[in-house]
Amino acid sequence: MNIRSNEELLSLVDCSAALLQERASILRDLGFGNIVTYSPKVFIPLTSLCRDSCAYCTFAKAPSKAGQSYLEPEQVLQIARAGKANGCFEALFTLGDKPELRYAVAAEWLEQRGYRSTSQYLVDMAKLVFEETGLLPHINAGVLNSDELSALRKVSFSQGLMLESTSERLCQRGGPHFGSPDKLPKVRLKVLEDAGEQQIPFTTGLLIGIGETRQERVDAMVAIRDLHERYGHIQEVIIQNFRAKADTRMARSLEPDIEEILWTTSVARLIFGAGMSIQVPPNLNPSALHKLIDAGINDWGGVSPVTPDHVNPEAAWPHVTVLAERTAERGKILTPRLTIYPRYAQSYTTWVDSRLQRALQDQMDSEGYARADHWSPGSSAPFSARTSQASPTLRTMVSSRIERIVARALAHKELNEGEIIDLFGARGQDFDIVCKAADDERRRVNGDSVTYVVTRNINYTNICSYRCSFCAFSKGKVADHLRGRPYVLDLDEISRRAVEAWDRGATEVCLQGGIHPSYTGNTYLEICRAIKSAVPEIHIHAFSPLEIRHGAMTLGVSSDVFLRMLKEVGLASLPGTAAEILHDDIRRIICPDKLTTEEWLSIIEDAHKAGLRTTATIMFGHVEQPVHWASHILHVRRLQERTGGFTEFVPLPFVPMEAPIYLRDGSRRGPTSREAILMHAVARLVLSPLINNIQTSWPKMGRSGAITCLQSGCNDAGGTLMNESISRAAGATHGQEMPPDKMEQLITAAGRIPLQRTTLYGRAGPDRISASYNARALAAI
Repeated sequence: MNIRSNEELLSLVDCSAALLQERASILRDLGFGNIVTYSPKVFIPLTSLCRDSCAYCTFAKAPSKAGQSYLEPEQVLQIARAGKANGCFEALFTLGDKPELRYAVAAEWLEQRGYRSTSQYLVDMAKLVFEETGLLPHINAGVLNSDELSALRKVSFSQGLMLESTSERLCQRGGPHFGSPDKLPKVRLKVLEDAGEQQIPFTTGLLIGIGETRQERVDAMVAIRDLHERYGHIQEVIIQNFRAKADTRMARSLEPDIEEILWTTSVARLIFGAGMSIQVPPNLNPSALHKLIDAGINDWGGVSPVTPDHVNPEAAWPHVTVLAERTAERGKILTPRLTIYPRYAQSYTTWVDSRLQRALQDQMDSEGYARADHWSPGSSAPFSARTSQASPTLRTMVSSRIERIVARALAHKELNEGEIIDLFGARGQDFDIVCKAADDERRRVNGDSVTYVVTRNINYTNICSYRCSFCAFSKGKVADHLRGRPYVLDLDEISRRAVEAWDRGATEVCLQGGIHPSYTGNTYLEICRAIKSAVPEIHIHAFSPLEIRHGAMTLGVSSDVFLRMLKEVGLASLPGTAAEILHDDIRRIICPDKLTTEEWLSIIEDAHKAGLRTTATIMFGHVEQPVHWASHILHVRRLQERTGGFTEFVPLPFVPMEAPIYLRDGSRRGPTSREAILMHAVARLVLSPLINNIQTSWPKMGRSGAITCLQSGCNDAGGTLMNESISRAAGATHGQEMPPDKMEQLITAAGRIPLQRTTLYGRAGPDRISASYNARALAAI
């Protein structure tokens, strides 16, 4: 839909803004839906000295007026720390162009401190801010050569240079860029090209109203687009309107009117298409924010709670609350982003220096936006128990697309991948609608009862020949630096734990372990025989599909034959673990030697055909994205359509603290609270009525998180566990047992009615319930 032909480009010049806005707005919605972003940032004006003499600029000052040549490191840190304390993510370094080439005082200041250039000092200051505060540096340093860009790439996440215009005549005598060698269009275009070659996420744009024509604006946009199509590195295009300022050569020049601003903004959207971020600074047009959204923008740029706009100090930043309200009035949700835009953040291995990647992953969510909270699964950090992620005083409009998707889900239509991705992207009122719809469906299917099972986890060995990068539980023969030592439980200890579990009211034991290199299929058969011999009545819920494949291969039989052998000696159901993410692109990263997606699905289908019910799980929040979540859930839904063998769906948020992939800087730190809640709510909507039980994991979600999930579509609180090893090994802090009285307190706190169940969702018998409430303390292990 974007404009490409010369004929179309020429026709834009004579169009009114009103004629272009509707098409621009449609394009923006195709690319960004109802999200409008901004970057909470702090501005660090490293120096206001500049060798250029632009006719409109008040930022650049002579040494006599600047006060000091450069900010000292302590001053830089003071500003950065204030930004960090006020919730900023970005440190924007602004500075003049190469002042040391014009002013001796600048060159002397740098030389006294051991620097040959401003850019060299800037490298150290960006590194200092990043290392001391964790803010993500963005660099606006003017014209840089290839070596300077490369050096700054190592200490920053993105860089920028406003092209402003490609009009050579603006650089001639009498023009606004006369006497400014760094404003020559070919010089600035060379910087944009060099940045593309070095894969630097780059910001650029136009300064309009300085004497250029509409045609010249179009020419500049096409030049930017051509470079972006070659390198893919332009992350945003800014349309900045000239402001007349006192004490400049253009003090009496007319500023562009709102028609010109809207025209240029709409044309930018039409030229760059749906996927480009188009920004207009909100402080320069405070009375026209709604019109700018209508013209196709999707970003407000940097808004600072600490520092002014040093380029336009007369124009105060709007308060974020006001900006959110104006954005909401146009049906959009104001969403904080990082200095690096989402599509580049999600491909960080390409666009970000390896030494910076960990910090980026820690601050981004699955879509590449800024994380809105400090919570991680298994951590003791506060979890927002409020179901709504929208401000309680700000009511955004629900998008019609989300309403349509929710309506289809409630009508039990199979959603497609794109629709599921949209549900996972829900924010503001959309988030509330998704969660409420999921909970309404839960109430329709399950009533107000929330079930739980009294069970004991028995992880019979943590020695494993596989090296899944997310797993902190499995050990080699020596793994003292991780939680716990390698161990193997013998059959007597497994039987003892099963007997003790039965005595404490359990209806099941859940058994899983590492793939011990000496285990065979006979090991798993012997475990079942030993448990059934010790406790004939107990339900054995055991062995992931990976263990099934291992056992079958060691006996030289197929998986379906081995499953029937296990069933004959007492296996009653399987945990649907080892699923992680059912998408082979992700499995190649997190568990390359494990089951493929097709192998997992095939073994689960064999189990269902053998009359063995299973759970289904997803382990999310590490390296994957919502598209992979959607694919996973659709795999589960379609298998359930064929077999009907799943009893429940269990989202398992990735616990990062001790996970090898996180410790090696290879993953995010688990899902955000919003994403964790949505996983449960979306699963309810997508899987109903084929799978009627959605479970929340209290060891990973914590008490507040579990309660919130029970209010967002979940009807099951999982098991009491007695011994919880896997989440604890990964760093979770929420305990190893949730006894019945505590479990029922949690369920009651969610406004639900607790109900003790069996593995297959029957009601637990009175003797089991009584035993569970009168359980003795676990014997020491």
